[in-house]
Formats: sequence, structure tokens, C-alpha cells
Amino acid sequence: MSQVTTHADLTLSDLFEHFGPIPVARIRTTPSPGMATEQDVVDIETHEDRLFELFNGVLVEKDMGHYESYIATLIGTLLSNFVNDHDLGYLVGADGMLKLFPGEVRIPDVGFINWNKLPDRRVPREPIPLIAPDLVVEVISKGNTSREMERKLSEYFEAGVRLVWYVYPNTSTARAFTSVEKYQELTIADSFDGGDVLPGFQLALSRLFDESKK
Repeated sequence: MSQVTTHADLTLSDLFEHFGPIPVARIRTTPSPGMATEQDVVDIETHEDRLFELFNGVLVEKDMGHYESYIATLIGTLLSNFVNDHDLGYLVGADGMLKLFPGEVRIPDVGFINWNKLPDRRVPREPIPLIAPDLVVEVISKGNTSREMERKLSEYFEAGVRLVWYVYPNTSTARAFTSVEKYQELTIADSFDGGDVLPGFQLALSRLFDESKK
């Protein structure tokens, strides 16, 4: 896993090297980059109602606009209906914080966790459970950089995520990843396929983007 040096002297150049030309406003400077903890993520969400992901001591605010939130919610609703109908597990939304590794917090727009990962079928109660979803959906916003999303993709699969969908609303396209190197390019004429993660699930991109225009 690519690492950010954990100390209080990270420069903007250091941050850009790891995240690309990320908007400066998304980087939290208190606590200093390189010194933040999981508890800081919880405290900020509790007291400020803002969501930050944690990358090796660096707090990066989650970026999502109104349109992207709509698309993510629509995908989550359709997935939830399928998952509940087949009693497969549960879903978390865009405020469902997850710990992929100790000290690494991610907040996917949608995450599906199979009951197989929870033998007692109890949804974790801690604010940031140590668990990797089986499926992750990220709706790419204007403020997301390609380097940021490449880094997250690598970490998702390293943590044990089996399927990742990146959705690009600006072009009405998507990518369905089964590994960092292997993915399928999807256009509005194509569909997401649940594969081995959600056998039988299909979601046409035209349904997402046609509904978003109503």
C-alpha cells in the first residue's frame, strides 16, 4: 500500500504527489497533515457534521455534489432492494465510515457487505468498523483527482474488496473493476453486472442517467 510519511511537516508538494492536484480546501490542516487519527474523523463528524477520509494521518474531506449524491442514492436504493430480497447482507451509504486498515478510513458512496463476513449477522455498532465491503461504488465528483481515485482503488482491492464500480456522471460512463488492472468500460448502452458478488443483479446505466434527467 502506498504510504504518506506520517509527520507534521508535509508540504503541499508532498500532498499533491500522493493525491494529485487536489483542491487545497479538501485537506484539513488541524490537526497537521500526517498527525490525524481515527478519533479525529469521528470527532469532526460528530461536532461539525463533515466527513473526512484518513490517509496515513492526512484528513481529506469527502467530495460530493448534489447530482452525484442523487446518482449514489439511486444506485444504493436499487442495490438495497436486491440485497434485501435475497437476504445477502447489508449496505452503507455515503456517511458509512469504514476502516480498511488500522489508521486508514474510507467512506465509499455505497458499500455492500455480505453476511458471510458477519457470522452472527449483526451490523457493527462502532463508528468505524474494521471491515472491507464486497462491493464499493464511487460516484466521481469534480473535486476528485485521478491520483486520489487510483490510490483508493488499490487500497480497496488490497483490503479484500471484490468488485468496484466507478461512475462518471459528467460523461454518463462507468468502469467496473474486478482488480486494479482488470476493468470493463461501460457506456449508457451497457449495464453493471453483480458477477460473483451479487449473482443475478443487473443495472443499466441508462436507468441511472435517464432518471437523473427527469
